[in-house]
Amino acid sequence: MDTPSEPSNVSSQAVREKNDPGWNHFSLLQSSDGKKHYKCLHCGVVYKGGGINRMKQHLAGVKGNIGACKKVSHDIRNQMQENLKEVVHRADMAVARWFFDSCIPINALNSAFAQKAIDAIASIGPGYKLPSYHMMRINLLRDCKEECRLLIDSYREHWSVSGCTLMADGWTDRRSRTLINFLVYSHRGISFCKSVDASDITKDATTLCNLFSEVVEWIGPTSVVQLVTDNAANYKKAGELLHERYGNIYWSPCAAHCINLILKDIGNLSHMVDITRNASKITVFIYNHIFLLAWLRKREGWREIVRPGATRFATTFITLKSVFEHKHDLQALVTSKYYTDSKLSKTNKGQDAVRIILDNHFWNMCLAMTKVAGPLIRLLRIVDSDEKPSLGYVYDGMYRARKGIKLIFKNVKRLYKPYTLIIKDRWDRQLRQRLHSAAYFLNPSFQYDQVNYSNKPEVVQGLIDIIGNKDICNKSSVAMNEVRLYRDQLESFGKPIAIKMAKEMQPG
Repeated sequence: MDTPSEPSNVSSQAVREKNDPGWNHFSLLQSSDGKKHYKCLHCGVVYKGGGINRMKQHLAGVKGNIGACKKVSHDIRNQMQENLKEVVHRADMAVARWFFDSCIPINALNSAFAQKAIDAIASIGPGYKLPSYHMMRINLLRDCKEECRLLIDSYREHWSVSGCTLMADGWTDRRSRTLINFLVYSHRGISFCKSVDASDITKDATTLCNLFSEVVEWIGPTSVVQLVTDNAANYKKAGELLHERYGNIYWSPCAAHCINLILKDIGNLSHMVDITRNASKITVFIYNHIFLLAWLRKREGWREIVRPGATRFATTFITLKSVFEHKHDLQALVTSKYYTDSKLSKTNKGQDAVRIILDNHFWNMCLAMTKVAGPLIRLLRIVDSDEKPSLGYVYDGMYRARKGIKLIFKNVKRLYKPYTLIIKDRWDRQLRQRLHSAAYFLNPSFQYDQVNYSNKPEVVQGLIDIIGNKDICNKSSVAMNEVRLYRDQLESFGKPIAIKMAKEMQPG
């Protein structure tokens, strides 16, 4: 058996590597280019690069990094597999000690760069030295900044081809400064543009429009197709002024903020306030008495009740849904001998909680309100997600929400009117834009939904306005016929070709 020749000057770590049981099955060959070549003594295959751990994966039959040996015996294969489990555990423990000693947040493991860093280290093999404090703070930070600049430059080239969205996000920091962050979105990704300290400026429409114009000029006026800002009246007016200055830029409010305001308005209705107060009483009552919570936690399939958040109005309705899902558990608790024999059942708070929990009207209203908010919360999750562009789903989401609420109340106007008025007020006054209806029409997801598709004239008019054909705009009836003909042609071509055509028509 060939044995690897050791260099005269070796470290203790290198000596330990040479004592690895894997060396009993490989010979180390020195090549002219200085790279290590490993020859398997079982199958005779020579592998270039890597380390003894990779060679053991060859014997153990671990897939993905190297081909499996076809001639190794089963006992040796099992021996190598046992050895590699031990190796993985030692590596895991080393990473764990580093995290715990340095108080590194565990969610750092979810970073997209975490596995890439480990793979890069593993490709070097044993002996890799971490960068020094100075190198991390100076050299590598500089290189990462340059890498980021090159990435933004590649995005900018894409902006001029397919267009982009400029987003202005206003917020207040701990020093009570009013800051506006500008970000640019395109299909390539989101990039931070700049942050402006607006504490000492008057935030009227003209001033904001001039501020937006500076950023638009930096990006390129022909590249920006949409401006998304806060829903305040001054931002809306600034967006309109910007559209007058640059005809190709359309203002759109933040859809997530708008939907949250709709949920807030619904939550402020008098009957909703009563329902929410009663649901809160139940939650506080259960969680303030640990012996009741302990009884419930023993129930099969029990899950904790969701608590309402401080700023997200959607969590109020999510809490109502969670409380409703625990209806039978809660009723079983307050009617059990375990509760009725307790001193708590004789108190005013205990009797008040029982009254609410056994009130069928309360549960019916909980169910109705969760159904009312359901379509809005689903839309909120779509527009608040980074997974895919959501512009083409806003119009459909609001259309379905209003339609769904009417169905919940069986089209009885006096019952559904309070909710549809709130949606109409926020939707018409803030959120509804021509860009939404145009994106809805051009979204292939809705082209073939004959049952739910909205044929309202505003859908076509929004498309026409975005395209900018003034002659057609003056002849809306002709336009409607042409668009119907276009949709009929799409269907005659077949769904795959139609979807391709629809995608090709999408702006940006």
